[in-house]
Amino acid sequence: MLRKRSLEFFLNQRLEVVAAEKPETVTLGGRVGAQGGVRMLLRKVTGIFSNQLSGVAAALVIIFIISCFLSPYFFSSYNMLIVARALAFIGLITIGQSLLMMLGELDISLGAIGGLCGVIGGKLMVEMQIDPFVSFFVCIFFGMFCGLINGLLVTLLNLHSLVLTIGMAGVYSGTNLVLTKGLAITGIPDSIAFLGRGVYLGVPTPFIIMLFVLIITAFITMRTPFGRYIYAIGNNTPAAKMLGIKVNHVRVICFVIAGMLASIAGMLMVARLGTSQPSIGETWILPPIAAAVIGGVATTGGVGNPVGAILGAAIIGVIENIIVIFGVSPYWQSVVSGAIVVFAISFDSISRRYLRKED
Repeated sequence: MLRKRSLEFFLNQRLEVVAAEKPETVTLGGRVGAQGGVRMLLRKVTGIFSNQLSGVAAALVIIFIISCFLSPYFFSSYNMLIVARALAFIGLITIGQSLLMMLGELDISLGAIGGLCGVIGGKLMVEMQIDPFVSFFVCIFFGMFCGLINGLLVTLLNLHSLVLTIGMAGVYSGTNLVLTKGLAITGIPDSIAFLGRGVYLGVPTPFIIMLFVLIITAFITMRTPFGRYIYAIGNNTPAAKMLGIKVNHVRVICFVIAGMLASIAGMLMVARLGTSQPSIGETWILPPIAAAVIGGVATTGGVGNPVGAILGAAIIGVIENIIVIFGVSPYWQSVVSGAIVVFAISFDSISRRYLRKED
């Protein structure tokens, strides 16, 4: 917020100075006037993009309108249900990942945690005949435990979160395969099917759950001291420590929250499929990171919010849906996701470097 306010103050001051100046005499082929116009345009564009949330929302609306013109099937009620339901699962992972990125951390193992929780839930419900809802909550606590392990290893051993969670992703995925031997667990009780396949007032149940989680997370990050601690740590960790913020505690809690959201996504996917597939979560690695970056969450921490991250996830979801509607091979979705990640991170880096120069 401090960076944003300082940027807005700087741009307002510069614009007032330019507006107060008399128009330059157009000489040397109009170069002076042209240069002044270019600078003014750059300042206006920078001012627009400094309000990242509105910029991402505008981009989503534009992409949505273009998609409606590209295909008459895109805006159908059936397709909108597909888009919303798909967004719900990746959105839960994105919310957790955005919290960590706001801290300057990353957790590559969230997809693996979701898949492992789905497998454990399937075994509890099918093989051990435990009540489905009890199994659901057991898996949520297990996801929190996995997040706790990640957070403690990062903080106590002072390890880099990206490198550590790559290794932990292998641990969780390997455990998944050990438990299932690569085979799906069938016979999931129908009593929890509504959590993954249900529709309430025309809105998929998983999407409603994701919105509920988003509202709570947005409130925490924007309106509570804990949220301010996240931004403070992401902006300047040494300064946050000097202010008395328990940096390691905040980091561990965010890892726990991310693990919890991953477990919820995994269990909702089990409820949707009606089987516990060992492949659940394999595609939940790059898209959440790309969505968060597109939504204005800085890879270096201290900037962004979960709402923008979800808007970024919606942009990716719409693009991937259009690819499917046009009959393009689904294997191209990985290419598109990777390209979006590269573009988003590159644009984020270039834009912030430009803003630092202007400041």
